[in-house]
Amino acid sequence: MRKVEALEKQIEHLDDEPFAEFRAWFIEYEHARWDRQIEVDSSTGKLDSIIDEALAEHRSGKTKPL
Repeated sequence: MRKVEALEKQIEHLDDEPFAEFRAWFIEYEHARWDRQIEVDSSTGKLDSIIDEALAEHRSGKTKPL
């Protein structure tokens, strides 16, 4: 059995309270993991082209105030 399948089976057997605790932990973990990836992508320049494109559109008047 693959690791993911084993985890799925364990999660399926959680009662409501432990499942809610797991869900809250997982959401927080996922957000933190996403934040770390954005930081890495930003520091390595992977987002530069997107930033440059957005700034160019803004300078040319293609954006609206929020």
